[in-house]
Order: sequence, then structure tokens, then C-alpha cells
Amino acid sequence: QLQLVESGGGLVQPGGSLRLSCAASGFTLGYYAIHWFRQAPGKEREGVSCISSSGRSTYYLDSVKGRFTISRDNAANTANLQMDSLEPEDTADYYCAARLDYCSVYTEDYDYWGQGPQVTVSS
Repeated sequence: QLQLVESGGGLVQPGGSLRLSCAASGFTLGYYAIHWFRQAPGKEREGVSCISSSGRSTYYLDSVKGRFTISRDNAANTANLQMDSLEPEDTADYYCAARLDYCSVYTEDYDYWGQGPQVTVSS
């Protein structure tokens, strides 16, 4: 079965850190760009960070620049999103998504999706 399996997420206090992981099952993640999207209650899904298949190109939403770091380990068939200095505004369900080669801002361009673990930033 071809799928992305996410881990991480949970409850953290403001200023804290979390790490999300996205593992590919049934296909080679190294050929795919990985984008993390998030969706908060009552809001549209938005792109947070993306890394190309080669890892040479990355994208960050302005509000997370300097706080979030995306990376990939093609040998392990995984990608990671390190989230530091978390703010209550970062509370959302976080979805990793994969498409061949290059990043796209459009959700409809992505072929595979993770299950979207919840991240809650609250004191």
C-alpha cells in the first residue's frame, strides 16, 4: 500500500518544540518533494514548508521562518519538520504531502497525504 505515515504532534506550551516525521511506505520518497500543510479549525489549509526531492530547494511560510526547519533523509525514506519557538497560532492539524520532484503551493498537485496529526500550542 502506497502511503505516508506521520508521527509526532501533540500538546506543547508556547515557546516549546515539536518534531513531525513523515515516512513513505511502498514507494521511494527520494523522488518526491515533501510539503507540510496545516489546517486550523475554521480556516483554509495553508502551506507551511516544502523541500524538493534533491533537498536543494526549500520554502517556508513567512510566519514560520526562523522557527521551523524542514529536512529529509532519503536513505531512511523520511522527511522531518522541526518546529521551535511554537506559538498558539501554530495550533492546527499538520499534513505531509508528496509529489514528484518539485514543490507546488497547490494541494491538488500532491499525490500522497499523511493522516494529519494535531499540534496544539497552549499553556
